[in-house]
Parts: sequence; C-alpha cells; structure tokens
Amino acid sequence: MSEWGIALIAAGSALVGSLITGWFTRTAGGRQAEAARHAGDRQADAVLDTVRATLEEQRAVRVLDLRRQTYVRFLECAEVVGLSRRTGHDQPGDRPALQRAFVAVLLEGPEDVSRAAQRLVDCLRGSPSPDDLDHARSEFIDAARGALSLPGGGRLPGALTAAPPSGATS
Repeated sequence: MSEWGIALIAAGSALVGSLITGWFTRTAGGRQAEAARHAGDRQADAVLDTVRATLEEQRAVRVLDLRRQTYVRFLECAEVVGLSRRTGHDQPGDRPALQRAFVAVLLEGPEDVSRAAQRLVDCLRGSPSPDDLDHARSEFIDAARGALSLPGGGRLPGALTAAPPSGATS
C-alpha cells in the first residue's frame, strides 16, 4: 500500500472516530442539559413552595396581630369602664369606646372570644360582684389567648402574655 492509501485510511479513521465521539458527546450533553433543566425546574418549584409558605405564614401572623390589637383595645376599654364603676368617676366617652371595641371583637371573632367578650360587657353593664367581673375578664383573656395561638402550637410574640393585675377590675 502506498503512503497515500495509508494516509487516507488514517484520515478516514480519524474522521469516523471524531464523528462517533461527537455523536456520543452530543447525546451525553443533551442528557446532561435535560437533567440540568429538570433539576432547575425542581429547584424553582422548591423556591416557589418556600415563598408561598413564607407568605402564608406572614399573612397568618398579620391576622393574629390584628386580632391581638383588637382584643387588647377591648380589654383596655373594659378595664377603664370597670375602674370608672369602682371609683364613680365615669367619663362620657368610656362606654361608647367599650361598645366600639366590643363590636370590633365581634367582627374579628372567633365565636368563643365573641361570647366571652359579650359576657364581660354584660357584667360591666350590670352590677356583678368583683369576683364575677374578674371571672368574666379571665374568661375573655383565656379565649383570646386560644385564638392567638399559631397553627403550629406557638403563640404570636406579645400575645396577651399577662393578664392585668386582679385588682384592676375588682
């Protein structure tokens, strides 16, 4: 065989080898690209799930914070009316403020908190004993604490952590 023949065979072999290697490389690259795309899709889904969960948790905390503010405002108004009753120094705006705060509790709910608030308002409108008033206030605080519990069993930071001293409404 001549040198030209050997050179053509060698060149042809190199060309066929390159084509086969290129084809396998392209196939492997396509599989890697597909795997990377799927991994990216899974990662994007995971990020979206995390963002959704975070937003849902933030929404729940905002709702609970609004409830806490509503309950605290109602409790403050009830304390003012209770103190006014004991001292005999009623202010003209105390009872309307209590009624507005009570309506906000009714709107905010839930039902057990609304019922406890109704019992406290009824006590403040009537002439209950100091023990009955303390019991109604404690019942409202317990119901409010239950309503302010986070779904995981936690509590909203600062959520009615301590009841006012028992002498405040006696």
